[in-house]
Amino acid sequence: MTAPVSVRTAVDQHTGVAVVTLDRPERLNAVDLTMRDELQETWRELRFDDSVRAVVLTGAGERAFCTGLDRTAVVPQPHSPYMADDPLLRVGPKANDLWKPVITAVRGMACGGAFYLLGESDFVVADTTAAFFDPHTTYGMVSAYESVLMAQRMPYGEVARMMLMGTAERISAQRAYDIGLVSELTEPGGALAAATKCATVIAAYPAEGVQGTVRALWAARESAVAPGFAQAAHLVSLGNLPGERQAELFAGRRREFRTR
Repeated sequence: MTAPVSVRTAVDQHTGVAVVTLDRPERLNAVDLTMRDELQETWRELRFDDSVRAVVLTGAGERAFCTGLDRTAVVPQPHSPYMADDPLLRVGPKANDLWKPVITAVRGMACGGAFYLLGESDFVVADTTAAFFDPHTTYGMVSAYESVLMAQRMPYGEVARMMLMGTAERISAQRAYDIGLVSELTEPGGALAAATKCATVIAAYPAEGVQGTVRALWAARESAVAPGFAQAAHLVSLGNLPGERQAELFAGRRREFRTR
């Protein structure tokens, strides 16, 4: 029996736009190891497809764009604090050397490991149902890689508040737009169409100039990301509670939160 595909790609040959969809809506598009592998394969395939000149990334369903790493995923780890394996570190387009523009369309929740994808997007379009938060600290985990990436996209105080407040607060779509995380707000259900419209415009331009601009923009940011990432694995190893304790905190979680 063929395993279900968790990442769908649709290419419009006329416009040169590929729409990549995280397709696990029953799990709020949480990333398991299969989806992780499919995303890596997708980005690498798009590198070699010259018919694709711009990409839109989105999530299936109405409830969430992505809720990060699936908590049921079993991630093998080396028995060494020096070789901790972060399963999402190479899940984004830039980590896979894709220098075609990637626009992310967000509907519903985007949290935790979703920031690996948002952090490597060139810009973000969201509808008014979008909400952003990071649950790491609530469950005894260090928000390291996510914090480094979001610190390149948001004012320091805003990203610090989001990461430290954990599940107690969510950033609304309007607030995300006001602070620059989101570049355009749409009515509910309109983010994908708006992002695709932008991608269609960009895909009509000469690819060499567009891709060079994407690479230049990322070069300006990766100089700050690299030293942060160099510290991240050690901070996670030092600061994360044991898995069983994290599970206890998750099981006893309170569902009240404030949206700002």
